[in-house]
Amino acid sequence: MRGEARTAKGEKSRKKLIEATAALLRKQGFHATGLSEIVEESGAPRGSLYFYFPGGKEELACAALEESGAMWRQLLDGVVGAAPDLGAAVERVCGVLAEALAASGWESGCPLATVALEASAHSEKVRQTCASHYTAWEEIIAERLHGLGIAHAEARRVATFGLAAIEGALLLAKVQRDPAPLHTTGRMLRELLAQHVTK
Repeated sequence: MRGEARTAKGEKSRKKLIEATAALLRKQGFHATGLSEIVEESGAPRGSLYFYFPGGKEELACAALEESGAMWRQLLDGVVGAAPDLGAAVERVCGVLAEALAASGWESGCPLATVALEASAHSEKVRQTCASHYTAWEEIIAERLHGLGIAHAEARRVATFGLAAIEGALLLAKVQRDPAPLHTTGRMLRELLAQHVTK
């Protein structure tokens, strides 16, 4: 019984560390986020950091990116699944991202982008983690397009363009502190998808 309590407490500490790291990475990136700040933000015992993440900051960052990426995939799956068509889904995704960005005070954009840009050149593990999630998000769009009768190669091409457009719109919206780039991109992508689906 005591062992189970210790395990539950340890898992709670691990979860706190991951959540705090994910929030800090979204807000300020990899290099500006220090281990002391993560411990302070999480409220977890300092000893638990190296117990659960012996690889230090890099291992912890990868775990946080894994969690953030999975949460975004779940969000995308939910929005895409609930929409009447893919065009509406993509426009709604852009709307949801605009709302979340504004609600964060223009601090929290894509959970991967900041880290991908600054840390991928210095950490192969971080690069691989970011790449795997971008690929997963791309596949959500490509699979839906393919299911609508678009050839697989063309579906991947359109999905790549769509993801790149959304990522760019997130950056512009964050820098300009204005949701307009996301809304514009959502509408344009809906028009583009309508052209491909009706072919």
